[in-house]
Amino acid sequence: MLRFNLRRQISNFTGTYRRNVHSGLEDAGPMASRLKSRSVVRFSGPDTIKFLQGLLTNDVRSFGESSGERTSTIPTPNMPSVSTPPMYAALLTPQGRFLYDFFLYRPTRPDEKLDRTGSGPGSDPGCDGSVELFADVDVAVLDELLETLKKYRLRSKVDIENVAEEFSCWQRYGRNLSGSSSVGWGGGVDRAGESTASGNKYGWQWYEDPRLDCLGYRSIFPSDSTPPLVEADKETDESNYLLWRLEHGVTEGSAETPKGEAIPLEYNFVGLNAISFDKGCYVGQELIARTHHRGVIRKRLVPLRFIDSDGKEVNQEIAAGAEVVESGTGKKIGAVSTALGSRGMGVMRVEEAFKGSTELTVNGSEDVKVEAIKPTWWPVEWFQQDLSGVASA
Repeated sequence: MLRFNLRRQISNFTGTYRRNVHSGLEDAGPMASRLKSRSVVRFSGPDTIKFLQGLLTNDVRSFGESSGERTSTIPTPNMPSVSTPPMYAALLTPQGRFLYDFFLYRPTRPDEKLDRTGSGPGSDPGCDGSVELFADVDVAVLDELLETLKKYRLRSKVDIENVAEEFSCWQRYGRNLSGSSSVGWGGGVDRAGESTASGNKYGWQWYEDPRLDCLGYRSIFPSDSTPPLVEADKETDESNYLLWRLEHGVTEGSAETPKGEAIPLEYNFVGLNAISFDKGCYVGQELIARTHHRGVIRKRLVPLRFIDSDGKEVNQEIAAGAEVVESGTGKKIGAVSTALGSRGMGVMRVEEAFKGSTELTVNGSEDVKVEAIKPTWWPVEWFQQDLSGVASA
């Protein structure tokens, strides 16, 4: 396995990490990680779409439509010509605070792929209106998530199953990630794609990450098989995927996004394509809509770099929740949410975080300086808010 000598000091993904070497992955090529921090849940039944539509922040009605020309996969001769892209969404409290995140996938339907002979479309999916969706979710909160979903289910005709033993979640990411090589094993027969086209249980494929292009590809695959393009020299520990997300300022799961406390807009869920403002009501929608349309987001999750007085990265353990303060005045600017070696991310007051004349330090560890990094994927209007003073303290 590809290694970067990362040693994780963590219990159940609490948000505190230590790393032994330089934090950057500048020279790392394509990598793939099995995400043991994620589990898989299956939804099925005629009320699946209606049930999730009333709960989650995104518009899941697209999963009930024909794929048409929509696709998020790289076409190959053995793959379906169209597919429904996955979706990122969240379940909130009635007060609009974050609870759980979901990556939703819809398996290719029989009428969208070849039949067993490979000569034409498969059988009709049925007239009962039943829909099957899969979701990868945070394994640390799986039991309470299932309990919460079943409380909301009431009389809805939807089955909710834990299928973690059958399926695993994978992420493919890194520099020079070529889209043309993201499905299949190369010049040979693409067994995963072939099975997708023919319709057996191994018919799973890589999808573009629904959040950001820079995050690469994501999907779920049968636990007893290795996904395409996950050769022995490209599989790496999940801590490298965490580092990749830290460098881009992208949170994931209920530990990095404090459950029952985090405001999704401060954690950039709009920029991560997790919220629809065109759908109807869902749990917690009122606060989200009001805050969004008011246009004032004073704090945001930003990537952080921990350095010494000479500007060199320091590999010092920084605990989740550590305060970031203004050097000299001690004014609190934000707090670290997750850290790994010399990299981290935290919710910061935007104007102060990106003010070049302000020196930031970790409260209680004044020898550790904090550098806030502007993500390249941020929409330009977020910076315009900063410049116009909307994000002032």
